[in-house]
Amino acid sequence: MKKPVSFYSEGVRLVGDVYYPDDVRPGERRAGILLCHGYTGVKDLYLPDNARALNEAGYVSMTFDYKGWGDSGGARSRLAPYSRVADARAALTFLGTLPEVDPERLGIYGTSYGGATVVWVGAVDPRVKCVVSVVGIGNGARWMRSVRRPDEWCDLLERAQRDRVKRALEGESEVVNREEILLPDRQSAELAARARRANPAAVNTIPLEYVDDTLEFNPEWVVDKIAPRPILFITTDNDRLVPPEESAQLYARAGEPKKLVVLQGYGHYEVYAEPAFGEVMRAALAWYRQHLPARVR
Repeated sequence: MKKPVSFYSEGVRLVGDVYYPDDVRPGERRAGILLCHGYTGVKDLYLPDNARALNEAGYVSMTFDYKGWGDSGGARSRLAPYSRVADARAALTFLGTLPEVDPERLGIYGTSYGGATVVWVGAVDPRVKCVVSVVGIGNGARWMRSVRRPDEWCDLLERAQRDRVKRALEGESEVVNREEILLPDRQSAELAARARRANPAAVNTIPLEYVDDTLEFNPEWVVDKIAPRPILFITTDNDRLVPPEESAQLYARAGEPKKLVVLQGYGHYEVYAEPAFGEVMRAALAWYRQHLPARVR
């Protein structure tokens, strides 16, 4: 069962969906898992499949749109990574108020840029009892540079500097095609394009301020603060959009208990489709079952 919900973050109304297992009994409380989407994602892109898989395992799960995305309020289509952290924390608070959820047993799951967001949330919010980060980013500058040639990297920094001045003098950022910042992953780009074409909330243009936002958000700075709460990193050996080194660096800096799963032979967007999706969820569910069971026995 899916139920639309709304709540507030920093005074802005956000929207989400709560997914319930079929077998929740009256008065019973389950562990709740918050799902966080990626760079330019929305709650209805990819994440409903994760929510249903979690339901089948007995968990209450929730998706939501950050400020400015989907039907949520706020300035449109901004990255605002620290604001996303605030939104996720507000979503956790809301999730914990539901009568079917135990507020002492909350987990979080993030994919792609959401995999970066959940690391930061887990580090600063002790209510998060278990973290799963899938094909996530540990250091924004390292990531953006690693997928570009040297001249492309220099050009991007110069554009970002000019846009920084424009924002200060004019109050607006230049809007560019999404692919100018998030470089197309030829290996699995058609999977992403197909999914985005089917979702009217998906955007194709974003402001250049994304560059500065990305350069200034580095979850590897705080990942060690999650321990002794558990964190699982899932990546793929052939991801050409977010190289596996990002998850490996996060894993190296994290404390125990931790685990790194490297799937073989998949690209970035392939983790959202079978057979890779099944492998992702088997690893994630095994981690949640070990560290955050859906039911208290």
